[in-house]
Amino acid sequence: MAFFRSVSWSDTPPDIEGAGVSLRAPQMADFSEWSSLRERSRAFLGPWEPEWPADDLTRGAFRDRLRRYANEMQEDSGYSFLIFRTGDHALLGGVTLSNVRRGVAQSANLGYWIGAEHARRGYMSAAMAALTPFAHGQLRLRRIEAACLPENAVSVQLLEKLGFQREGYARQYLCIAGKWQDHLLYARLSSDPLRS
Repeated sequence: MAFFRSVSWSDTPPDIEGAGVSLRAPQMADFSEWSSLRERSRAFLGPWEPEWPADDLTRGAFRDRLRRYANEMQEDSGYSFLIFRTGDHALLGGVTLSNVRRGVAQSANLGYWIGAEHARRGYMSAAMAALTPFAHGQLRLRRIEAACLPENAVSVQLLEKLGFQREGYARQYLCIAGKWQDHLLYARLSSDPLRS
């Protein structure tokens, strides 16, 4: 049994194509569009994310973020992607596989966000449906884990639509919007059927 990813990349992971979306590793050239979308979506994203540092949307913080992403990818501990709409290449949001665990675990945590103006249009569903075969296939992850706030009905619906199974309830699991909050825990296995 292999306990490491099956391929390696010299610089960045490959682009991933989905239904109407493409995913690729963030680049410095994405800064303006990324910071603008995040700023326009601040109120929309705020209840579901950790508090943003004061300098979060600055060029320097973005450069540091890219450096961290590159290190995580080289260490096989995390993979971050931005989501773009096919056709006009508009930035829609992002998705991340973090806390990659090898050895007997072969798992990672899934995180995702979408800009307010792009929400509820099927883009995130398409992006995660495209990411799943990459995670289970090329990265050889047996298990993808996700957590969401119990009142986040949209995320619950998204995860369940994509075949994630609810596995439990974790008290004060993550610090979201400045306070420790309970979360529903979900996971999908490489043996689970693909859904879109």
